[in-house]
Amino acid sequence: MTIDQQSSSGSGTAVWGPPPTAPPQAPEAPEAGASKQPYLRRLWRGRPEDPRWARPALFGLLAATFVLYLYNLSASGYANSFYSAAVQAGSTSWKAFFFGSLDAGNAITVDKPSAFLWPMELSVRIFGLNSWAILTPEVLMGVGTVAVVYAAVRRRFSPVSGLIAGAVLALTPVAALMFRFNNPDAMLALLMALACYFVVRAVEDGRTRWLVWAGVAIGFAFLAKTLQAFLILPPLAIVYAVCGPVKLRKRLGQLAAATLALVVAGGWWVAIVELWPASSRPYIGGSQNNSFLELTFGYNGLGRINGDETGSVGGGGGAGGSGRWGATGWDRMFNSEIGSQISWLLPAALILLVAGLVATRKLKRTSVTRASFLVWGGSLLITMVVFSYMAGIFHQYYTVALAPYLAAVTGMGAGLLWEKRRELWASITLAAAVVAAAAWGYVLLNRTSSYLPWLKWLVLIGGLAAALGLVFAGRISRQPALGAAAVGLVAVLAGPTAYTLSTVDSAHTGSIPTAGPAGASMMGFGGGRGPGGGNGGMQGGFGGGGMPGRQSQQGQGQQNGNGFPGGGMPGQNQQQGNGSTQGNGSTQGQGQNGNGFPGAGRMGEGGMGGGMGGAGGLLNGANVSSAAKTLLEKDASKYTWVAASIGSQNAASYQLATGDPVMAIGGFNGTDPSPTLAQFKKYVAEGKIHYFIAGGGMGGGMGGSSNGTSSQISSWVQSTFKKVTVGSATFYDLTQKSS
Repeated sequence: MTIDQQSSSGSGTAVWGPPPTAPPQAPEAPEAGASKQPYLRRLWRGRPEDPRWARPALFGLLAATFVLYLYNLSASGYANSFYSAAVQAGSTSWKAFFFGSLDAGNAITVDKPSAFLWPMELSVRIFGLNSWAILTPEVLMGVGTVAVVYAAVRRRFSPVSGLIAGAVLALTPVAALMFRFNNPDAMLALLMALACYFVVRAVEDGRTRWLVWAGVAIGFAFLAKTLQAFLILPPLAIVYAVCGPVKLRKRLGQLAAATLALVVAGGWWVAIVELWPASSRPYIGGSQNNSFLELTFGYNGLGRINGDETGSVGGGGGAGGSGRWGATGWDRMFNSEIGSQISWLLPAALILLVAGLVATRKLKRTSVTRASFLVWGGSLLITMVVFSYMAGIFHQYYTVALAPYLAAVTGMGAGLLWEKRRELWASITLAAAVVAAAAWGYVLLNRTSSYLPWLKWLVLIGGLAAALGLVFAGRISRQPALGAAAVGLVAVLAGPTAYTLSTVDSAHTGSIPTAGPAGASMMGFGGGRGPGGGNGGMQGGFGGGGMPGRQSQQGQGQQNGNGFPGGGMPGQNQQQGNGSTQGNGSTQGQGQNGNGFPGAGRMGEGGMGGGMGGAGGLLNGANVSSAAKTLLEKDASKYTWVAASIGSQNAASYQLATGDPVMAIGGFNGTDPSPTLAQFKKYVAEGKIHYFIAGGGMGGGMGGSSNGTSSQISSWVQSTFKKVTVGSATFYDLTQKSS
């Protein structure tokens, strides 16, 4: 283990080293013939200077994380059917695999680059289409992220610090959610953690290869979730530019090489997609001009910051205001919509970050200990600030990006203060961090007072008792001090652990999953969150959800336009959401077993053109009956697409049920101008599409393109082709014109 030994007085006292009761010791020399030991023995033993329990403890942590995340995994089924349909398509078509097409007919892509789909698609190619094959790669990414955070913290600090950091990450509720879900965030979190690890390694020895690998990690993360991967670039680049152990000119050259690696790693796919003839590739979903660059810098880029997202269903929250994606402001990560997902140890982590920087403030420029706090802490702060003030689309699960940084800062700060506990300021600061975590845990648990009501008191009392012991940790013997530290660790992790266990014990489906028990998170589309549900903030707006713990009355969109009424919070009894009354509105949608998305019910399958029963159809897809499945499967091999439907979630549901391509008209929201009416007529004339599925999407009515292609196609189909009703679902046979 490398140690920063230059103190403020130049006396050589180690900032991080053995307990204060013993003088600093040099690492043990490797045993004779250690390099000749069997590989498995060296793997199990770990570094010669480590305690013998360190490596087995790491393997135990990774195994426990794997089992925890694997538990009840199949309960979520296809999780987000939007991305699962793309996985199904990519497992049968290499063209769909490369572009990230939603269907094997390659009509349109998902609204992200395709890299995050590749591990799942390869798994499905090997093991077949099922929940385990789709979600197990995400679990492995979670275990990998825990291992990376442990390795990063352990290199500069102690094995115990690494284990604390790994455990904090594994037990963060939103991490347990997203490392068991098929959204892009699992791959993003893993690659961001790797980038931080590589930069710290570069500060250690000044080798260019570590910065190049960091650039590769961030570049590949761009291919998972576009510009979000670049959030941590400023702190990483600044830290190495200032702290790198080589001359400034070489540091700048190394950063240039890392930038080149980033551009190559993330740009090769973009270049191919942009240069590929548009006529022979799928339409770029989420864009209005069939351009991945437009998608990157618009809908998935600046639009997320300022709320100006063409084709989106929301946005528009101002600083300190409350938009359709929740209130923005400095306290966003702590509010009732986000807090229970990520913020359990966030107050403690911020205290420990400040303490770590104060403790290392007078070390030499190249101090790796200080650089570690700057890398992980800087990444935490910049991501948290952007998330807090972004006015566009924001979901609770985005906060998983914070989890690796928060965990690393917590492990490093706790370990550093523990080793300096004989200094009064360090023991008091460590105690303050425990009190902050316990008090905030009490607040979060009190927000869902019906869930384990006794736990909040154990957390608060245990945290206060541990803090009292830690204040005197430097003045009492080692064993009582260790006991106080153990009690404190259990107290601050009890809350997130309970929410994590609730998360893995529950099914999570749809586009906007949340961690924790029912009612733990209250974000909805509507601006208001009162007992009666708020009103949508614009024409055709989404209604607000009711408060947890009581029956929700109907939230209501403005009467003028295609409103999306609100429903109850998860786990509650909710009233039916009504479809639009304009045109031929869909049937009423109902929350599925009381678990509807806030402000939404499950989509009704019937109706044309006028909208759907709540936003549930947009977010969760449709229920596909066996009769509908049989209808679509008949003569399926004769068609490129067995059906077409407005909106990706609706199309995905039918595609996953039948295993055959279903065209998603208008992409995710039904607002993308693809295909045009002329293109759709051409497909029909060529006999490429069998059925049109009624309902779904948003009909081009809200935030969509001005030409309203989805509505045009719906109207043309309704007036031209024979209607077929199967149960509650309505289809139009595109091979038979109506009389």
